[in-house]
Amino acid sequence: MNILFAASEAMPFTKTGGLADVAGALPRELARLGHRVCLVLPRYALIDGEQHGLKERLHLKVPTFLGPLDATVEETRLPDPTLRFETWAHVLTIGYEPYFGRSSLYMEGGKDYADNLDRFAFFSRAVLELAAILDSTLGWAPQILHANDWQTALSVVYGTHLYASSPVIRKLRTLFTVHNVAYQGSFPQTAFPKTGLGPELAGPDALGRDGSICLLKGGLRFADFLSTVSPTYSLEIQTPEYGYGLDAVVRQRRDHLVGILNGVDTVAWDPATDPHLPAHFTSTDLSGKTICKRAVQAAFGLPRRDVPLLAVVSRLDRQKGIDVVIAALPELVAEDVQVVLVGTGDPQLESALRSSAQRYPANVGVRIDFDEGLAHRVIAGADLFLMPSRYEPCGLTDLYSMRYGTVPVVRRTGGLADTVLPYSPARPDHADATGFQFDQASPEALRDSVRLALRVQANADRWRRLMQAGMERDMSWAVSAVQYVELYRKVLEAPGPRGELDRSG
Repeated sequence: MNILFAASEAMPFTKTGGLADVAGALPRELARLGHRVCLVLPRYALIDGEQHGLKERLHLKVPTFLGPLDATVEETRLPDPTLRFETWAHVLTIGYEPYFGRSSLYMEGGKDYADNLDRFAFFSRAVLELAAILDSTLGWAPQILHANDWQTALSVVYGTHLYASSPVIRKLRTLFTVHNVAYQGSFPQTAFPKTGLGPELAGPDALGRDGSICLLKGGLRFADFLSTVSPTYSLEIQTPEYGYGLDAVVRQRRDHLVGILNGVDTVAWDPATDPHLPAHFTSTDLSGKTICKRAVQAAFGLPRRDVPLLAVVSRLDRQKGIDVVIAALPELVAEDVQVVLVGTGDPQLESALRSSAQRYPANVGVRIDFDEGLAHRVIAGADLFLMPSRYEPCGLTDLYSMRYGTVPVVRRTGGLADTVLPYSPARPDHADATGFQFDQASPEALRDSVRLALRVQANADRWRRLMQAGMERDMSWAVSAVQYVELYRKVLEAPGPRGELDRSG
């Protein structure tokens, strides 16, 4: 199959969240399976073109509400030494300096760029313009456009409504993946003309929603198939609690919705070879993990003590349950543990974490920052990894933590419910258990689950089984990629709603 994979970020080029991990790993795994994949990204100024081997390939005239704009397309290959040279895995970046020549991807100073609609309408339109000429430039015509999140949702809408006369785009089938339905790309209704779409698409049957326009809704409405990043989350977003106002739209499309778990990039995340770690280890030789733990204690100025080390590496906001962790800290510290927290986000939560570190200097370490290497070291050095998320579409750090022998303690929601196999006191010798789950997003529930984990940790043999079960479980993208290939086949075979305005709901 020929797959055009459109995303607003991808590792190792750019990253703000889990989308980048997915967009960097899944196309590579699809290429390994023999499919021809082209990843398309915006050419942000912060991408090091020389480091990534970007070479100018062509120029595009991209139609916009301002008139045609000139885009520069650069090309490279997906960086992976395990891919054979002949494997078809390309990367194309679409550059337009006024939109992407900035120091960040979506926002600065905690505020979204005011012209984000202009920027990603341009990018989405450029994706279609590029798709139409790939046969003449790269020698292949895409069969599937796999778009991701609100930043690329308009590419799906444009394909069904503005490119019906294009012989390539008319045949192009679409899959739209929602990584987090709470991020919707909502803009004032008055800005709708910037999309270049006809006024009939501004209403509630298409992109309109509560007096605004919602780009994510367009992807949900008009893609041939939908996917999200875990089976449980695919069910949750059909409910008012988790659907963020789009649950009715998702329910309408539930027969064309599939939940597929994200995987782990086993090259970037391997405790046996990870270059970020001070020592390496495996499931059969865990001695290096102790060295990693000492390094984390030193990095956060914590005393070198043989006590349980709990970790959080996360965006700092209420969705991730960071306020739950903060509220639970006094009772956690009373259990004689150390806690390290890494991340950036809500200024109030950042301030509260700094205050906690000052209050418990021997037990709590905080780094208001994000550093990829530090994240690897913390995950490798900790004993327990905390994720009390209010919702979690998939969760990747729990997968990383299991791979590194760090036992996760998670709230039972979304992908966390699907990936962490819970330990039960009723079945203490359950060989498949990989972590601990709790139901309520409350300090008390988190505390009780941590206390259970600490009791289990006191039994060295039982704890080692937990660690090893997580480390030895196959959570690679190889598993998920096979499921995506099956979904792509459904997309190609099944008729979709292309171009139709669904008047129900």
